[in-house]
Amino acid sequence: MEHHASSVSLAVTLEPVPGYPHRLSLRADYRLSSAGLDSRVSAMNAGTTSAPYGVCPHPYLLAGPAPLDEWSLELPAGAFLEVTADRLLPRNVRDVDNHGFDFRGGRVIGTTEIDHAFTGIGFDGDGRAQMVVRDPGGTAVGMAWDRSCPWVQIHTADKKAPERSRLGLAVEPMTCPPDAFNSGTDVHRLGPGGTHEASWTIFAQDS
Repeated sequence: MEHHASSVSLAVTLEPVPGYPHRLSLRADYRLSSAGLDSRVSAMNAGTTSAPYGVCPHPYLLAGPAPLDEWSLELPAGAFLEVTADRLLPRNVRDVDNHGFDFRGGRVIGTTEIDHAFTGIGFDGDGRAQMVVRDPGGTAVGMAWDRSCPWVQIHTADKKAPERSRLGLAVEPMTCPPDAFNSGTDVHRLGPGGTHEASWTIFAQDS
């Protein structure tokens, strides 16, 4: 582990286990600056077999003190992954056109319940995408990521009573969608010595 006043690096070796018989060296770097919290995860196949690989973070963003239903969400995603109602198993990729999951222009979340992976991400000329969630009081927070993550999971954190529900918005840039080890969609296969990096930034934004 390495740490400084505004940064920390953590490393671990993932040893082979039943179900995932591969050896990976993983490193996570975090750096805090005026631009936000930058995170980077690096992986190297330290074993002798080809290893399927995917990665994502799992933060919950808080736009402000108002209830989540009053927050507005801007998400540059043109499609989402439909799932089964009971176990959230992936089914088909569907366009967000004329659907309640179209947040490309930014709009209030309302009572919409979301626990889905989105794709068809709009990246800018620098290869970056970003989403922003805003509180009606004027505060806002967002996340930006690079092309290593063509998917992003959004979850409105809905819980059954008596648990407290919808307390934050989960935003998870992903290198591959849920169940990718079975579907093969966007899974990276790291050969021996192969490497992969993904990065993202959480930032505050003036409304």
